[in-house]
Amino acid sequence: MTAEVLTSIRELDTRLNDGLQVRLLWCKHDGQLWVAVLDTTTGETFKVQVQAGERALDVFHHPYAYAAHHGVRTPTFERADLISSVAA
Repeated sequence: MTAEVLTSIRELDTRLNDGLQVRLLWCKHDGQLWVAVLDTTTGETFKVQVQAGERALDVFHHPYAYAAHHGVRTPTFERADLISSVAA
């Protein structure tokens, strides 16, 4: 990424709940919106792009639901897959 692109990223909102930091980010350069999630206890992260027709604040408040809807693999989802494959 160029310095111009990095400086064009703006944090629109952030919240911290139960060790999860959720940030709503916007790129001035290309207009993209996404939600970045960091589990501060494990260091695991994922991001979800806000798609056309979606409300950014809905994605911000429900990132795991939108991640599942968009097929984004989250650390929690991967652990659940591992547990279910071992149990089978």
